[in-house]
Amino acid sequence: MAVSRYRRFLKLCEEWPVDETKRGRDLGAYLRQRVAQAFREGENTQIAEPEACDQMYESLARLHSNYYKHKYPRPRDTSFSGLSLEEYKLILSTDTLDEFKEMNKSTWKKLQEKFAPGSPEGKHPTWARALPRPRT
Repeated sequence: MAVSRYRRFLKLCEEWPVDETKRGRDLGAYLRQRVAQAFREGENTQIAEPEACDQMYESLARLHSNYYKHKYPRPRDTSFSGLSLEEYKLILSTDTLDEFKEMNKSTWKKLQEKFAPGSPEGKHPTWARALPRPRT
């Protein structure tokens, strides 16, 4: 029976898309990692709680098949912000979120990072390199 569970999870992992714009935060990549951990011995893995394993598979399969999207259809594909799905994908990409984090840093924090002791010479602006060094 563990063989069929393992194969069902493998099939689900193959079908589940990986979103490259969400590096380190993608559900498909996380799912693959968890299946690899849970089935370390492949088809020979002994499952301690088969009912919980089956329930987890069924839940993931419902998510993958958009069961709830079809069961509870939305009258319109809009949100409170009025943004489209593509705009949300762009905003939630890892690169954009990193840019937002950088923008939200205070000026003081940016200066601290830029001039922190032990930071590489190339990190200082050119005018700072021209200043005389303090004597030690």
